Amino acid sequence: MPNRSEHPHGMKLVILGRDGTINRYRDDHVKAPEELEPLPGALEAVARLNHAGWHTVMATNQPGIGRGLLDMASLNAVHLRLNQLLAEKGGRLDAAFFCPHAPEENCNCRKPLPGLIEQIGERFGVDLPQVHMVGATIRDVQTALAAGCRPHLVRGERLAGVDEQSLQEQLALVPDVRVHANLAAFAESVIQEERRARAGARGEAFAPDSRPGDLS
Repeated sequence: MPNRSEHPHGMKLVILGRDGTINRYRDDHVKAPEELEPLPGALEAVARLNHAGWHTVMATNQPGIGRGLLDMASLNAVHLRLNQLLAEKGGRLDAAFFCPHAPEENCNCRKPLPGLIEQIGERFGVDLPQVHMVGATIRDVQTALAAGCRPHLVRGERLAGVDEQSLQEQLALVPDVRVHANLAAFAESVIQEERRARAGARGEAFAPDSRPGDLS
C-alpha cells in the first residue's frame, strides 16, 4: 500500500458509505454475514481504487446496535466477511468506522453530522478537503459537506423513491457534488482524473486508460 509521501496532500483516501454503496440496503439491517449482499461491481471498484494507490475506509451508521437488533460481535462478523470478499477481488478496507447510536441518542457521530468523518481524519492524519467521500443517500452528501470532504453520490436503489425534481433540488444545496451511476463509475472517474492531472503536470496529452491501477 502507498505511503503518505506519494500524494501532495498526504495519504490518498476515499471514505465509502456501506449500505447501498458497497452492499444492498436492507430495511431490517444487515445483522449477519449471510445477509451481506455486495452490489454488482462494487468489490471490484474498491480493489481498483486500492490498486491505483487509494486507501479506502468505510463510514456507516449502524443504529441497529443502539436498538438492540444486533450486537458488536455480529457487526464485526459482517465486516470480516466483507473484507474476505474484498480480498478475493484483490481489495481491502483499511478500517470500518461506525456510529452505533439510535437517532434519538443525539450523538455527534451519526451521519449527517461530521463526527465520524472527523475521527477518520484524525486517525489517518489526512486533510479532509482532499478526501473523496462517496455514499448512496443525500445524508452521505450532507455529511461530506459538513466534514469538508469532496462529495460524491452514487445513484442506486436507495434513491429509487426520490423523484428527479426533488433529488435535483436537494443536490443544489450541496456545492460541487458529483453524481455517479455506481461505485465502479466513481472509481473510474477518480482514477482517470488523477491520470489527467499527472499527464498535465508532465505537459503531456491525456490518454484515457481503463487498466486498473495504471497511473504511471
